[in-house]
Amino acid sequence: MADDQAPAPTAPQAQIESPLGAFEGREPPAPAWFKWAIAQEPERSFVEVLGANIELLTWGQKGKPGLLLIHGNSAHADWWSFIAPYLAQDYRVAAISLSGMGASDWRDSYSFEVFAQEMYAGAQAAGLYEGPVKPIYCGHSFGGSQVFYAARAYPEWMGGALLIDTGFGGPPPATEGFRQPQMRTQPNRVYPTLEAALARFRFMPPQGCSNPYIADFIARRSLKPAKTEDGADGWTWRFDPLLWGKLDRTAMASMTLEPSWRPMLHIYGEHSMVMRRSQDSPGQKLLSGLTQVVIPDSEHHIMVDQPLALVSAMRGVLTGWPRG
Repeated sequence: MADDQAPAPTAPQAQIESPLGAFEGREPPAPAWFKWAIAQEPERSFVEVLGANIELLTWGQKGKPGLLLIHGNSAHADWWSFIAPYLAQDYRVAAISLSGMGASDWRDSYSFEVFAQEMYAGAQAAGLYEGPVKPIYCGHSFGGSQVFYAARAYPEWMGGALLIDTGFGGPPPATEGFRQPQMRTQPNRVYPTLEAALARFRFMPPQGCSNPYIADFIARRSLKPAKTEDGADGWTWRFDPLLWGKLDRTAMASMTLEPSWRPMLHIYGEHSMVMRRSQDSPGQKLLSGLTQVVIPDSEHHIMVDQPLALVSAMRGVLTGWPRG
């Protein structure tokens, strides 16, 4: 990452803390491209992996080159639902929700190896290996670190790896406004109404949101019905709040990237807080030497900030990669 990276524009604090609060539970207006994308409903199913049901979404025809999409921490497969249809014109596309997130089952413990097996099983179940070449694995943020691990541990699984705003700087610091997921010890809060739950949705790391219709789409699919303490109907987050504390991260400690490995490329946001805080960390040296593509005027969540620019970048990168 360039040392002279421009600082991120400052968003109003209310927009950072509650990007959907002003809409009071209503869906924000959305442009035609977004409405078209989410109208291309994926096929939804589950695949059993090591005793847990893993959510699987698929788009496009089997027999085309395969593309597997992996979400970030506390996120889910639908973070890709407005991106994937544009890629499905040329690829058989699949997205999974890693265990502990989305509609996938929670586990007593998590590891990079378990997540790798979930990705591989999802790619198999989606028919990504029925194409003319091995599929490409793509991961955003935390999902990028899972793709990196799988690429190094199981290079025979994939024809290439695409990382999107992936940092290897360790747990996020509270001093920069990050939630501390590794410190969670309590269940997710139950909100009395959908409006109240949506008002509490925000991005981590903290950032504003110039496309609230995307935040709303993601937030609604991050929630599930639940009961309040007095037994009334309510809403709560789908992700396992104890996931970070139950995650064994030791597998990454000894990981390196061989210079002769298959194609791997990193796309990141110009104003990404994750990239800023990771650039001088020893772990980030894992990405040294990779071709890196910057998305202008974007923070960490590129598919929220600059979704069409991300689609264009991914299309360009994938078109130029070897297909042997």
